[in-house]
Amino acid sequence: MSVEILYQNERFAVVNKPPKMLVHKTEIANGDTEFLLQTVRDQLGRKVWPLTRLDRGTSGAIIFVFSPEDVAFFNANASIEKFYFVVARGFAPQEGTIDRALRPPVDPYLRTQKTEPQAAVSHFKTIAFGEVPVPLGKYDKTRLSLIRLWLETGRQHQIRRHLKWLAHPVIGDATYGKGNLNRALYEYFGISRMLLHCALLKIQLPGAASLAVQAPLDDEFKNVLDRMGWLENYKADIDALS
Repeated sequence: MSVEILYQNERFAVVNKPPKMLVHKTEIANGDTEFLLQTVRDQLGRKVWPLTRLDRGTSGAIIFVFSPEDVAFFNANASIEKFYFVVARGFAPQEGTIDRALRPPVDPYLRTQKTEPQAAVSHFKTIAFGEVPVPLGKYDKTRLSLIRLWLETGRQHQIRRHLKWLAHPVIGDATYGKGNLNRALYEYFGISRMLLHCALLKIQLPGAASLAVQAPLDDEFKNVLDRMGWLENYKADIDALS
């Protein structure tokens, strides 16, 4: 397979990661045969190093640099803003900040790992609300929200864990959401993915103009927004940010 190259220059490329694809080979691959790093390397015909990362189930913009020296340079000098969009359960607050420390998730493949809570801050704004005729508990409908998030920290599963704590889990999140609701909404929308997407990167390097790179939605995510009547809300919000 090939992936969509959103931007490329002599130092780095931004690609649109498909959902369900691991960034690189790990112990949790479970039979996976295609990985983003190897796919991008083969597609561009050169070695690449991931500067940013996304969970397996998350889609969207991710940066690969072309030398290990640039990993250090970007980490020390670049300003990178990432904007995510999710479809979450319930009617979320209009906007807010979640400042809640998170313990690193237990990794069975590590002999030792940090266990102390780490600072984690997420900002969010709810873009649209809606309901679908999918029963939830004593209710005959399920409420949903389209939320944009941007982060001050980059803890593992930060968005998913913070939204669960807010009682608005990401639809399709098998770890922090509700399995029965996910399955019902998968069937209703005809999808099979978690609805979390890194839609925009804003990159600022010393002495260079700011660069804004949008990552288009895949067909499944786009179909959900279309059926909810949220596509125009989404487009207007992301265009205003770019």
